[in-house]
Amino acid sequence: MVRFPGHGRSHPDDIVIGPLDLAAHVDAALAVQAVAFGLGPDEVAVRRQIVLRHMTFPGARAFGATVGGRLVGFVYGMPNDRTHWWSTVVEPYLRARDNDDWLDGSFVITELHVHPRHQKHGIGRALITTITDGADEPRSILSAIDTESPARRLYRSLGYRDLARQVHFPSAAKPYAVMGAPLPLLRP
Repeated sequence: MVRFPGHGRSHPDDIVIGPLDLAAHVDAALAVQAVAFGLGPDEVAVRRQIVLRHMTFPGARAFGATVGGRLVGFVYGMPNDRTHWWSTVVEPYLRARDNDDWLDGSFVITELHVHPRHQKHGIGRALITTITDGADEPRSILSAIDTESPARRLYRSLGYRDLARQVHFPSAAKPYAVMGAPLPLLRP
């Protein structure tokens, strides 16, 4: 059960979704990402620097999911900027499908991860809808590994559709799909 603060009696195993000072909790967040995404220590060290840099960008924000005060999931994102590294990589793939206009006026979901023990309880859905509900942009974009997965099914259920597939990021072993959805996201 996902509970939001101030809605009913609190229980020690309640999942609480709320704003997250990601710079202050970067190590806890990356520990979740490492387990959820299978990252090794070297990858975590690189991502730590990326996350800290991203959180200095205008409009960047994060939300976390906690159980008993322990972080079990997080999401962060920001208004998209065509000069950011991610945009420069995906732009040719989007342009080839006449979808490069999605890089303008979009809120990008940079990372969304839930610890495997806490998946399939609505945490990912609650995190992504919470962060996009506060976006000023009319749409959202993200990238996900280009395979059928619970994450891709979740994104489709929220209204995301494929904008480009077989996107290759430097140093990524698997290709990605770029997906986009109008905001607000669909609700079940």
